[in-house]
Amino acid sequence: MSQVHPKRPAAFIASEAQALAVARELAAGFRQYASRRDRDRELPHAELAMLFASGLGAMTVPARFGGAGLSTWALTQVIAILSEADAALGQVPQNHFYALEVLRVNGSEPQQQRLYREALSGVHLGNALAEFGSQAAHQRNTTVLPDKQGWRLNGRKFYATGALYADRIPTAARDAEGKEQLVFVPRHQPGVTVIDDWSGFGQRTTGSGTVIFEEVAVQEEDIVAFQSAFERPTAVGPFAQIMHAAIDQGIARAAFGDMLDFIKRLARPWPDSGVENAHEDPLLIDRVGQMAVRLEAGDALLEAASEAVDMAQRQPDAQSVAEASIQVAAARGWTTESSLAAANLLFELSGTRAALSEHNLDRHWRNARTHTLHDPVRWKYPIIGDYVLNGTLPPRRGTL
Repeated sequence: MSQVHPKRPAAFIASEAQALAVARELAAGFRQYASRRDRDRELPHAELAMLFASGLGAMTVPARFGGAGLSTWALTQVIAILSEADAALGQVPQNHFYALEVLRVNGSEPQQQRLYREALSGVHLGNALAEFGSQAAHQRNTTVLPDKQGWRLNGRKFYATGALYADRIPTAARDAEGKEQLVFVPRHQPGVTVIDDWSGFGQRTTGSGTVIFEEVAVQEEDIVAFQSAFERPTAVGPFAQIMHAAIDQGIARAAFGDMLDFIKRLARPWPDSGVENAHEDPLLIDRVGQMAVRLEAGDALLEAASEAVDMAQRQPDAQSVAEASIQVAAARGWTTESSLAAANLLFELSGTRAALSEHNLDRHWRNARTHTLHDPVRWKYPIIGDYVLNGTLPPRRGTL
């Protein structure tokens, strides 16, 4: 039987209050060296080991499999808290929870028992979904095919966020019939090569580089149906997307908070403003107030979308899943714009000194600009508009 064991056992998260408290405690430590990790590209192996040892990686495991089965709202809050401390550390677990949701929806009882038990023990799931060589993002050339010994996995992936740090790498691959499967590949299986070639100017330490599979032996018990999660109504798509919205909300909070601190410590009067203290400038105060309201609105949209996702998980049908997708798309669009607006405002009100190496506050804009390119928001507003105006249900896919 294919089993993976973490480096150390994980604690157990029993409630939403505990999950948020643990996330805040971790975030306080992660924030301390976040700027240095970004500036010097120090990979957060130790920080991610702490994260998964904390028990947070199992917070969505259903109660009947030994977990707490916490709400989507609790998960979004945890991801936003971590992303505010270090946006890369907030993004890495997204694919972990996504894979656990696919397992909940499509895994067999034995697969769920085994893989959820691993998650409870602290196993970290990465991802290998996207490819450069296909004509569209949802098309895969990677294959998982039977042979005399079992199954063989072959292919090349990129944007494999978290694979560099993971214990297993859930991988999208086509079977002999062309149907897509999610293969929970052990990270250190012979034939698996993870290349640290991610060179984005933002989210620099997510490890979102290349993974190569060459004649990797795969056990059938590690193959979970994937395509069928979108052939029928399930919450897999909106569940995946709401975590991205939470990452952007965390980045927005970080940029806004650092902007306030920077202004209070270093700001000077704006030229010809007529005030001696920048804190008294009415234009500055107005912009700060507008951004504070945007952040509050983002929290409200995330909460409403979380409730819609929970409903779609409990009662999955065409209408509930469509409503969840639309609510999440709205939150995603808003937090995309908020994260960029907060990072831009940081520069506008703090000046170019914010980008000096000792401050490195430009990382918030770089992180926002990089992460918000993940499923661009321009795809979402036409779908929302078509639903509101014409009642057209959105397509079921991982980007909605």
